[in-house]
Amino acid sequence: MSLVVKSPISPELLKVAVACRSLKREMSLSIDTSEYLLSIKLPSTAVLFSANAAVRYLHKVSKPGDQVNYKTLQWIEWEQQCLRQNVIQFLALQQKELSADFQSALSALNEAWTKQDLDQDPILQCIYAAALYPLLSQHESVLKKYSHLCDWLKKYAEKPHFREALGMLSWDCVSEYFTHVHKENSSVKSRVDGQSKHQSPVVEKKATDQISPSDLKAAETAWVAGPASNSEIERHHPILPEKGKRNILITSALPYVNNIPHLGNIIGCVLSADVFSRYCRLRNWNCLYICGTDEYGTATETKAVQEGLTPQQICDKYNKLHREVYDWFGIDFDYFGRTTTEAQTKIAQDIFWHLHRNNYLMPQTVEQLYCASCDRFLADRFVEGTCPLCNYEDARGDQCDKCGKLINAIELKAPRCKLCSSPPEVKSSEHLYIDLPKLEPKLREHLKKSFSNSGWTGNAKMITESWLRDGLKPRCITRDLKWGTPVPLEGYTDKVFYVWFDAPIGYLSITANYTSEWEKWWKNPAEVELYNFMAKDNVPFHSVIFPSCLLGTDDDYSLVSHLNATEYLNYEDGKFSKSRGVGVFGNHAQETGIDADIWRFYLLYMRPENQDTTFNWSDFMLKNNSELLNNLGNFINRALKFTAGTYGGILPEVVLRDKDIELIALVNRELEEYMVDMEKIRLKENLKRILNVSKLGNQYLQENQPWKLMKGSAEDKKRAGTVTTVAVNLGFLLSILSEPFMPATAKIIWEQMNAPMELTKTLSMKFTQFLPSGHAINKPSPLFRKLDEKEMEDLKNRYAGDQETPKQESQPKEESQPQVCNGSNKASDSEIAALEAKVSAQGQVVRELKSNKAEKSVIDKAVMELLELKKAAALAKGEDINSQKSGGKKNKKKKS
Repeated sequence: MSLVVKSPISPELLKVAVACRSLKREMSLSIDTSEYLLSIKLPSTAVLFSANAAVRYLHKVSKPGDQVNYKTLQWIEWEQQCLRQNVIQFLALQQKELSADFQSALSALNEAWTKQDLDQDPILQCIYAAALYPLLSQHESVLKKYSHLCDWLKKYAEKPHFREALGMLSWDCVSEYFTHVHKENSSVKSRVDGQSKHQSPVVEKKATDQISPSDLKAAETAWVAGPASNSEIERHHPILPEKGKRNILITSALPYVNNIPHLGNIIGCVLSADVFSRYCRLRNWNCLYICGTDEYGTATETKAVQEGLTPQQICDKYNKLHREVYDWFGIDFDYFGRTTTEAQTKIAQDIFWHLHRNNYLMPQTVEQLYCASCDRFLADRFVEGTCPLCNYEDARGDQCDKCGKLINAIELKAPRCKLCSSPPEVKSSEHLYIDLPKLEPKLREHLKKSFSNSGWTGNAKMITESWLRDGLKPRCITRDLKWGTPVPLEGYTDKVFYVWFDAPIGYLSITANYTSEWEKWWKNPAEVELYNFMAKDNVPFHSVIFPSCLLGTDDDYSLVSHLNATEYLNYEDGKFSKSRGVGVFGNHAQETGIDADIWRFYLLYMRPENQDTTFNWSDFMLKNNSELLNNLGNFINRALKFTAGTYGGILPEVVLRDKDIELIALVNRELEEYMVDMEKIRLKENLKRILNVSKLGNQYLQENQPWKLMKGSAEDKKRAGTVTTVAVNLGFLLSILSEPFMPATAKIIWEQMNAPMELTKTLSMKFTQFLPSGHAINKPSPLFRKLDEKEMEDLKNRYAGDQETPKQESQPKEESQPQVCNGSNKASDSEIAALEAKVSAQGQVVRELKSNKAEKSVIDKAVMELLELKKAAALAKGEDINSQKSGGKKNKKKKS
């Protein structure tokens, strides 16, 4: 197994090392020194960022016939959500004794380890042995109480493959790692995401020993004070920035009109932005959420040819389909537009003229394929031919679908025009490039300030810095296409703007179609915060290229303040693919009979914030049944049904006791963290926090048991009334917290509670008595339905696609992840960015091997990989490989 390790090391590597040794598999592992981020390279060149996912992957490829059951998935998640946090906290704080939570967790694990045959599960063996080994190696005494678990762990740790894995890793910096991770997760209090002992491994009881007297007093005061007086807040369009208010402009990556969005597209941009937009409205911030379809470029022309329509007809068709999908998912844009408008042409050409006058544009000549019969230069997707690498006869001009390699169209063997099948010729064409090196100082100054804001994700910063690390290069902004915004400069009027330059300007033009006063949003950086939401492949366009174009105009544009980028959501064992019918697309979700809020919940629960995640039907069922049905839905329904059945739907009087005030204080603590995490756009974390508040409510009901109190004395009955009203009010608070995530469900709860609408418009800073004693509720009913295995299996089979299509065949880029810019004559810029990142990473591998004086054969192999990556990147950019090589040699001679 090859290890690429930048010290300090993450103990998470041990999990993968153990799996590799036990299964005799090879895998490349690495860790980022600054952020302690794990990255695991797969043989397919894909990367995983979760050790647990890597262990599952290794077992799947080694034993393809074995199916991962629900119990295994449950305990994998429990290790990540509960056990890991307890281990981190214990070792980071150098505690002498286990906390009550940690003891409870280990007791449950010890009991289940034998009774549930977990010690026979090879996946769980790898994960739990590695997870607990730091505890065993340093504090064996604390584990002796848990005899079954401890005995197994000591025996497993002596197995040859485990010892081999240990020998491959350095443990010098383990304490430093735990300290760092504990600081990063200081807000985490060892929560467990299960619901009850029969539904998930462990139920946590929230500790109250750290609640201060002042917190308790504040909790009681807030409850008694009731909600702040607030008239109903209506949004009046057009929404414009206001002085003295927090003005937030929200955009999500513009989806292409050449296909229906799949679940990965939806969570990667529009849904994530929708949650944040709804939260901003609850905080009464002045916000505007803008989006629309990206309609120009090669992808649209290609789709038009495929469907026998004009590009405009394709745009009209798919803009409508996108609108319908987003409406069904409850995405509440303030305005959803499109880029094929007069405003787009006017604003794009205005920015172009500013760049031209400021001398930030330069001409360069490139070679392209030209079809004399069609009288046009051919975009890569309008060229087909024989792959120069594997001889596949139907390779595209940008990529071969058989071997998956990126191709330069002019290197295809026997190329043919896709439109008329005539053989094209190679011709030169002059294009305009933006001089990014000249703009780089301005960009760096802007990013230095912008990076200090809380809304930037780690991957967005890392991708941006990787582009800047070696210096920016000039980028082409024109293309020889028909469908696009026309270039107004004489000599280039037969060309259009390259889609990556043109598409982000769509945010401005769509806003201009929303309001004639659009410049109050887009030329007002002193008063406007700009939030961008997208998948990681779109980061360079929004953090480097688009801001550089705006900076080059010398107009005072509003530039990105916060850039929130997700990793990728995959589907079951592979990727979404429209052509092969694999995965759930927006229109499919509507056909399943499962409510839109359930889809929103699971996508946000699995939101790929720090690593790629996977949509899985079994897990979808598990999360719905345990988290929504048996936790959130169960709590609210219990409280309302008891109110309806016992009190005729009228909330009884409240006389608070210490236990009630403790609950209120605990909820206030969660509420404060909810707002902090929303500010940082940790949506996945906050969804789990909502579920944690619901767990507190279920525990509160279970401990006080008002149904039993009603059978007791007059004082007991009075106590039952207090518990009931507190529980219903907690349910109302949960509906407000849930509204950004599940808006339709929130409305149903408000209807059942007969809640005054003015209370539903604002998020309270404290848990208070929203609904007073004497308030009448409406008839309650269950909020969620149970999903069963048969239903999930049927849906899984329905969207499994063509199983006979070879899995190694790569898919066209537009089918993989959400993008805004992908209409080039060469490879898409997102593909180029990915290749350049791989070149950088492999370059670091080579440097480290040479620094460590590795064997020549190992170094040579790494160098060959680096050269192949550089060649692929050059081909993707349409560069002349031969001239690039000779130039490199000349430069090398000069340096020597």
